[in-house]
Amino acid sequence: MTITTPDVHTNNAPVGETIVSVGRVSKPVQVDASRYTEVAWAQIEEERLWPTTWQLACTLDHVSEPGDVHVYDVGRLSIVIVRGDDGELRAFQNVCRHRGMQLCNENQRGLTELRCVFHRWSWNLAGELREVPSRKGFGALRNDDFPLFSASVDTWGPLVFVNPDPDAEPLADFLAPVPEDIAWADLDDFRCKALISIPVPSNWKTIIDGFSETYHVQGIHPEMLRMVDDVNSPQTIWERHGKLVQPYGLASPRLRGGATDQEIWDGFVEVMGGRVGLSEPADAGVCPEVPPGSTLREVLSDMIVDHFRDTEGVDLSRYGPDEMMTMQQYNLFPNITVLVFGDLLQVVRARPGATPDDGYMDIIAFDRVNPDAARREPLTAEMEPGSYSLGLVLDQDVTNLGRAQRGLHAPGLTHLTLSGEECRIINLHRNLDRVTGCDSGLELSYVD
Repeated sequence: MTITTPDVHTNNAPVGETIVSVGRVSKPVQVDASRYTEVAWAQIEEERLWPTTWQLACTLDHVSEPGDVHVYDVGRLSIVIVRGDDGELRAFQNVCRHRGMQLCNENQRGLTELRCVFHRWSWNLAGELREVPSRKGFGALRNDDFPLFSASVDTWGPLVFVNPDPDAEPLADFLAPVPEDIAWADLDDFRCKALISIPVPSNWKTIIDGFSETYHVQGIHPEMLRMVDDVNSPQTIWERHGKLVQPYGLASPRLRGGATDQEIWDGFVEVMGGRVGLSEPADAGVCPEVPPGSTLREVLSDMIVDHFRDTEGVDLSRYGPDEMMTMQQYNLFPNITVLVFGDLLQVVRARPGATPDDGYMDIIAFDRVNPDAARREPLTAEMEPGSYSLGLVLDQDVTNLGRAQRGLHAPGLTHLTLSGEECRIINLHRNLDRVTGCDSGLELSYVD
């Protein structure tokens, strides 16, 4: 399990500080392919990564009222997030203190206790033991000696994070500097509408790698080339996390002949026409008129603002073309991608499955609302690949995953070969080294 990279310099930036705004690597960076396929590496992650790392579990909409319970599973670990009678959010390891039975196997609302179905031990929503059937058989058993095992829990915007370690560093320190960087987007004004989990024949890193670079747009998302500049898209790497800034409403420089406004418009409607109320490519029609001195990108921004005002009653006029038509994409270590526009928030989460060749791709979708909008229970479901359309681009991503994972087993492929454009994948593995203690010597080494 080795990773090699040219020895240009070593980065020792404190957590939250920028390591590099990406330039060119002096040579390709190589990552051992066995990290994606071997049981031994999956076991290292199971023992050293998931029990010690902050990870996104659900949203505030899943646990908005007292008695709401959400179950978060990652590999063999399971965490229960509970909204207590006192309104406090708590998290516990999902296990009965009697014989180890899993306490909850599904999300629930309106509970007054957490009761094991095996022998009916029960705890209140603060994790305190309150009932043991046939208690006399245990002798001197004190309730205070058997609380549920606590886990760390905290929130950022509408997102609820957990760390199985009850003594974990503060979430704000872990996420820095991402919340400050995206503060302009007012993430608190989003409400979750759906959390869809899709089992896929793919390692969790293969899943999240596909949302850690846009080098692949020309390959599996050619429809996007008419409406996104996938070349002039600056990236920033922090100690743990990374960011991509990508302009939409412009043609890719990969199209040698460029694209007309009509072609850009057609591409925009095909990929994300719902943002202006057009759900099918056939609805595109003639490109909107672009006034003198303006651009189609500015026209699209205004159309999105008008659409939200007219259909949702939400005023987004404070956001201009940079906020409405430039995607801010954040990769949060280890398994989260957050996509943000002024009107849009979407999260992709990758989780390990039963084997290194299995995983879950979770899509968490949000609606932009007014700040005082009530919370509601989101649709939360597991769906087989292809049973439900996630939209053109995500459907293409799902279809690609199995093929990408199978290729990693080719006996001649010992290493992945990465470019500077894939720096967020490099940063993932650098941080995996740090957390697991596997010293592969990986550095983020760039030349100007």
